[in-house]
Order: sequence, then structure tokens, then C-alpha cells
Amino acid sequence: MTLTTQFITMLAMVGMGCVFGAALDTYNRFLKRTERNRLIVFINDILFWIVQGLAIFYILFLANKGELRGYIFLALLCGFAAYQSLFKGIYLRLLEILITMVINFYRFLLKLFHFVIYKPIRALIVAIISLFILLGKGLFSLLKAVLKLVLLILKLILLPVKWIFLLIWKLLPKHIKKTVDKIYNRMAGIIKQIKNYFLRWISRWNKNKK
Repeated sequence: MTLTTQFITMLAMVGMGCVFGAALDTYNRFLKRTERNRLIVFINDILFWIVQGLAIFYILFLANKGELRGYIFLALLCGFAAYQSLFKGIYLRLLEILITMVINFYRFLLKLFHFVIYKPIRALIVAIISLFILLGKGLFSLLKAVLKLVLLILKLILLPVKWIFLLIWKLLPKHIKKTVDKIYNRMAGIIKQIKNYFLRWISRWNKNKK
């Protein structure tokens, strides 16, 4: 291994030590150990160390084809120490600023969605439903008015017919009137019996259903 390769490897490992320190602080910032289940924390820790180990080995492979030397661990430690003493405070402040910016941007997007998309769509749906209800009420009122008008016209048309039948009824002999009354009473009785039969049948059917 040439001196240039060794120098590049040391610089890379120092940089990876700093990156590891920043990654560790970021990981702890988002993990919130006291609020998590121990098993979840344990699994996350294992995954974190695996990812960091693979990342360091990948950079080492790019620098010197993956050859391990004692100074590599020393360079990692120096990079981590440099981060802790020089960059940790700055990085944590920048991290908090970035998190705050992301949260504010997310809230802005939510408000934008609420006021630009959700509220107009809801208002449009409410307006359409109200319009349909209004049209339905209008059509129903119109239908009632037309029906009343038709009934009035029918009454006016049938009124002379009614007068004619009343006049004919008055002119009929008494024995014919009595016969008609008997037929009418019989028909009314039959209709009443049929009605009572159906009412009893419906009542029994409802009881059996229960």
C-alpha cells in the first residue's frame, strides 16, 4: 500500500468517524429511547450498527480495497472525537433547525391542502347536495300543484255529471232506489268483510313473523 493510499485511507476514516458521530446523534434524536419498547430499541440498535459497519467498510473498500490496518481504527476514533469536540453542537443545532423546517413545511402543506383542496371540494359537494335537495323540493311542490290543478279540473268536469246523476236519481221511482240502496249496502258489506279478512291475515302474519 502506497503512502498516498494510506493518507487517503486515513482521511476517509477520519471523515467516516465524523459521519458516524453525526449519524449516532441523528439516530438518538429520532429514536427517543425512553419512549420506545426495549425490544424495538434493541432491534434498531443492531440495524444501526450493521448499516454503519457496512458504510465504513464500503468507504474503506473504495480507499484501499478493504485492507484493514491498525491506524484505521485510530483514524475512526480521531474522527469521532473531532466531531464530538468541534462539530457536535453545530450539527445538533442545524439538525433541530432542519427538523423544525421540515415540520413547518409539512404543516404548511397540510394547511394548503385543507384550504385549497379539501375545503373547496367539501363546499362544492355540499352545494351540489343542497342544489339537488332544492330541486327535489321544487319538483315535489310543482307536482303537488299540478296534481291539485288536475283534481280541480276533474271536479269541474265531473260536477255537471254529478248534477245529472242526482237529477236522474231524484226522478227514479222509489222501488228502484230501494233496490239500488240494497245493492250498494251489500257491496259495502262485502268490501268491509274483505277488508277485515285482510287485516286479520296481516295481523296473524306479523305475529308469526315475530
